[in-house]
Formats: sequence, C-alpha cells, structure tokens
Amino acid sequence: MPFERNQILKHLRRQIKLNKHIIGVAVGSGISARYVVKGGADLILVINAGKYRQMGLSSTAGMLPFENSNMLVMQFGRKEIIPLIREVPIIFGLCATDPTIELNSFLDEIKDNGFSGIVNFPTVGLIDGLFREALEEQGISFDKEVEAIRTARQKGIFTIAFVFDKYQAKKMVEAGADIICAHLGFTEGGILGVKKVKSLQAAVEIVNDIF
Repeated sequence: MPFERNQILKHLRRQIKLNKHIIGVAVGSGISARYVVKGGADLILVINAGKYRQMGLSSTAGMLPFENSNMLVMQFGRKEIIPLIREVPIIFGLCATDPTIELNSFLDEIKDNGFSGIVNFPTVGLIDGLFREALEEQGISFDKEVEAIRTARQKGIFTIAFVFDKYQAKKMVEAGADIICAHLGFTEGGILGVKKVKSLQAAVEIVNDIF
C-alpha cells in the first residue's frame, strides 16, 4: 500500500525538527533500493535516469526517445521496487509532457500501482537553446509539469517539484508542491557523469535565489 501524503509530511517535518537531513535517492534496481533503505533514505525516486544508470548508461539517455519514460518507470518500479520496499515512500518519475497519457487517469494509475507520490522527471527544465524554444512552441513546456503537480496535489498525492530558477519555484509553490528541489543539472564525475557542470559557487547562488 502507498503511503498517504500526510504520513510522508509528518515524517519529513519530524526530520526537520530534529535538524536531520531529508534524503531522496533515485534508484534503478531492487538491490539499489534495498541498500538505500539500509542507508537511511527518506524517499526513493523511481526515475528513468536511475534505470539507465543501472544499465551502464548516462542519465542523459533519459532525455531522449529511446523508450517511453512513463512506461519504463511503471514497469520496473512495479516489478522491481514496490514488491521489495515497504518502509520508505516510493515516488514515480512522471514525464508530464508525454502526449500519450491522460493526466488524471494516469495519476490514478500511479497511485493504484503502489507509488506514494510523483516528481517531474524527465523535465524540460534540463533543456535549453533552440530545442527548448521549439518544444515550448508546441506546448511541451514546464507549465505542463506545473499542471501535473497541481493536479496531483488536488488528488491528495505527495509531490516533489524539480525547479531550475526562482520563477519555476514560484509556479510550483503556487501549484501546491510539497517539496521544492533545486535541480543543479546533470551529475558530475565517475564513468557516467558529464564533464561540464556548474561550479560550486554558481550552484550556491542558484539555490539561494530559489530559496
């Protein structure tokens, strides 16, 4: 059974009151999920990038049409994560801009399959330049992700919002997101990380601006 929104918020507020960290971990397999529970994770994020990393690929693979993201997340989350993990809420990485889903009914399907919440990933927030402009012109926009968070909140589903600047943060707050997570781009380091990332100072400035 999924955790109710109020249960999750009660736990997270207790962590804050005790001056502890809140840790959400993106996983791509059942064994990863088991280890992060042992490590004390508060939330498990089931996102397509986690599965691609488990396959030995970069997170950037999750931004291209190699596979339908929502179906991939539903399949491996329901099969590999949910049957194993009872102690920690499992959050569904929702590609809200997917034109093949009907948002209302798909959110119901997410909850019915045992997920406790959603996060907007993959997100167009990671895309910029002419491609981003073209997507926005076709209605494939960050506002679709805001709409998904708002609709999930209306349904009483726990929500995490990835944001990239203070303007997106404001929209997500107004939509009722339970957590605002300042996203700082692709992962650096290791054999799968990207080479060009924000400096620590630039990251601090972005996060402070959002907060």
